[in-house]
Amino acid sequence: MDPLLSFKEMCARFDVTPRTLRYYEYIELLQPHREGRTRFYGPREVARMQVILRGKRFGFTLEEIRQWLILSQSEGDDVAHNDRIVAIAERKLEELTRQRSALDSAIHDLRELRDAAKAGKIG
Repeated sequence: MDPLLSFKEMCARFDVTPRTLRYYEYIELLQPHREGRTRFYGPREVARMQVILRGKRFGFTLEEIRQWLILSQSEGDDVAHNDRIVAIAERKLEELTRQRSALDSAIHDLRELRDAAKAGKIG
């Protein structure tokens, strides 16, 4: 059996603040086992936290992450689940690609401005 993590251990393991962890519980992304006021996190909550942090790194909103978690834990046709996950990932990839293009353009423009300023061509 996998050991349970305390609230403090969960924060340390994932390098999140207590406030962040409590918020994820408040919005029901995580549902630790409780004994009185003490919370314990098992393998399910650890896996969910990994999905949450990965989703945030990819730029997903917490609501999009919630949908991802629901899909990953719902029962039914694996092909249909995979198709939905692929569709979500494709949309995010398109969005990130657009953002990268905009950033590349901004970086290019800023370099040109910097170079013009260095050359004394801006008055």
